[in-house]
Amino acid sequence: MQQLSVRELQSEDIPLIADYWLTSEPDFLVGMGVDLAKVPSRGDLTAMLTQQLGLPVNERMSYALIWLENDRPVGHSNVNRIEFGEAAYMHLHLWQPALRQRGAGTELIKKSLPFYFENLQLKTLYCEPYALNPAPNKTLAKTGFEFVKRHTTIPGTINFEQEVNRWQLTREAYEQFQAGKL
Repeated sequence: MQQLSVRELQSEDIPLIADYWLTSEPDFLVGMGVDLAKVPSRGDLTAMLTQQLGLPVNERMSYALIWLENDRPVGHSNVNRIEFGEAAYMHLHLWQPALRQRGAGTELIKKSLPFYFENLQLKTLYCEPYALNPAPNKTLAKTGFEFVKRHTTIPGTINFEQEVNRWQLTREAYEQFQAGKL
């Protein structure tokens, strides 16, 4: 039986995140909007994540969660562009191809939302997936997010310029979603 859970990033998870970025198929990464030339080295990824873990949550530029299936790490979600007490931008990464497009992402996002809204005291959580990547766009719609607009931007430090769909979840909508009203 599949049991999905979420926890905050721990130092022992950092090599797994580095492996995801450095060993995933290039076509998969490009399909998410990644500019392969911008992917940091293992050392740089490790240093950045380690440095962020050492900061208080309210001072972090990135806050990461590990997604688990039966207590085994299978992906991660993180937010960046954090304005503590205001807003942040969420990113979604299922490492295991077998879990993609099976509903696991929807459940893991639902379990991640309390970490983001409560620990970062957010008023709004945004997500801007690549417009040509249908999976996250469908998943966000199932988890209470509202479509805002499609626009062209460079959504992250390792992305190429691309069309993205901006989705948002306000604290009010999050609370209604948690209460089963959305």
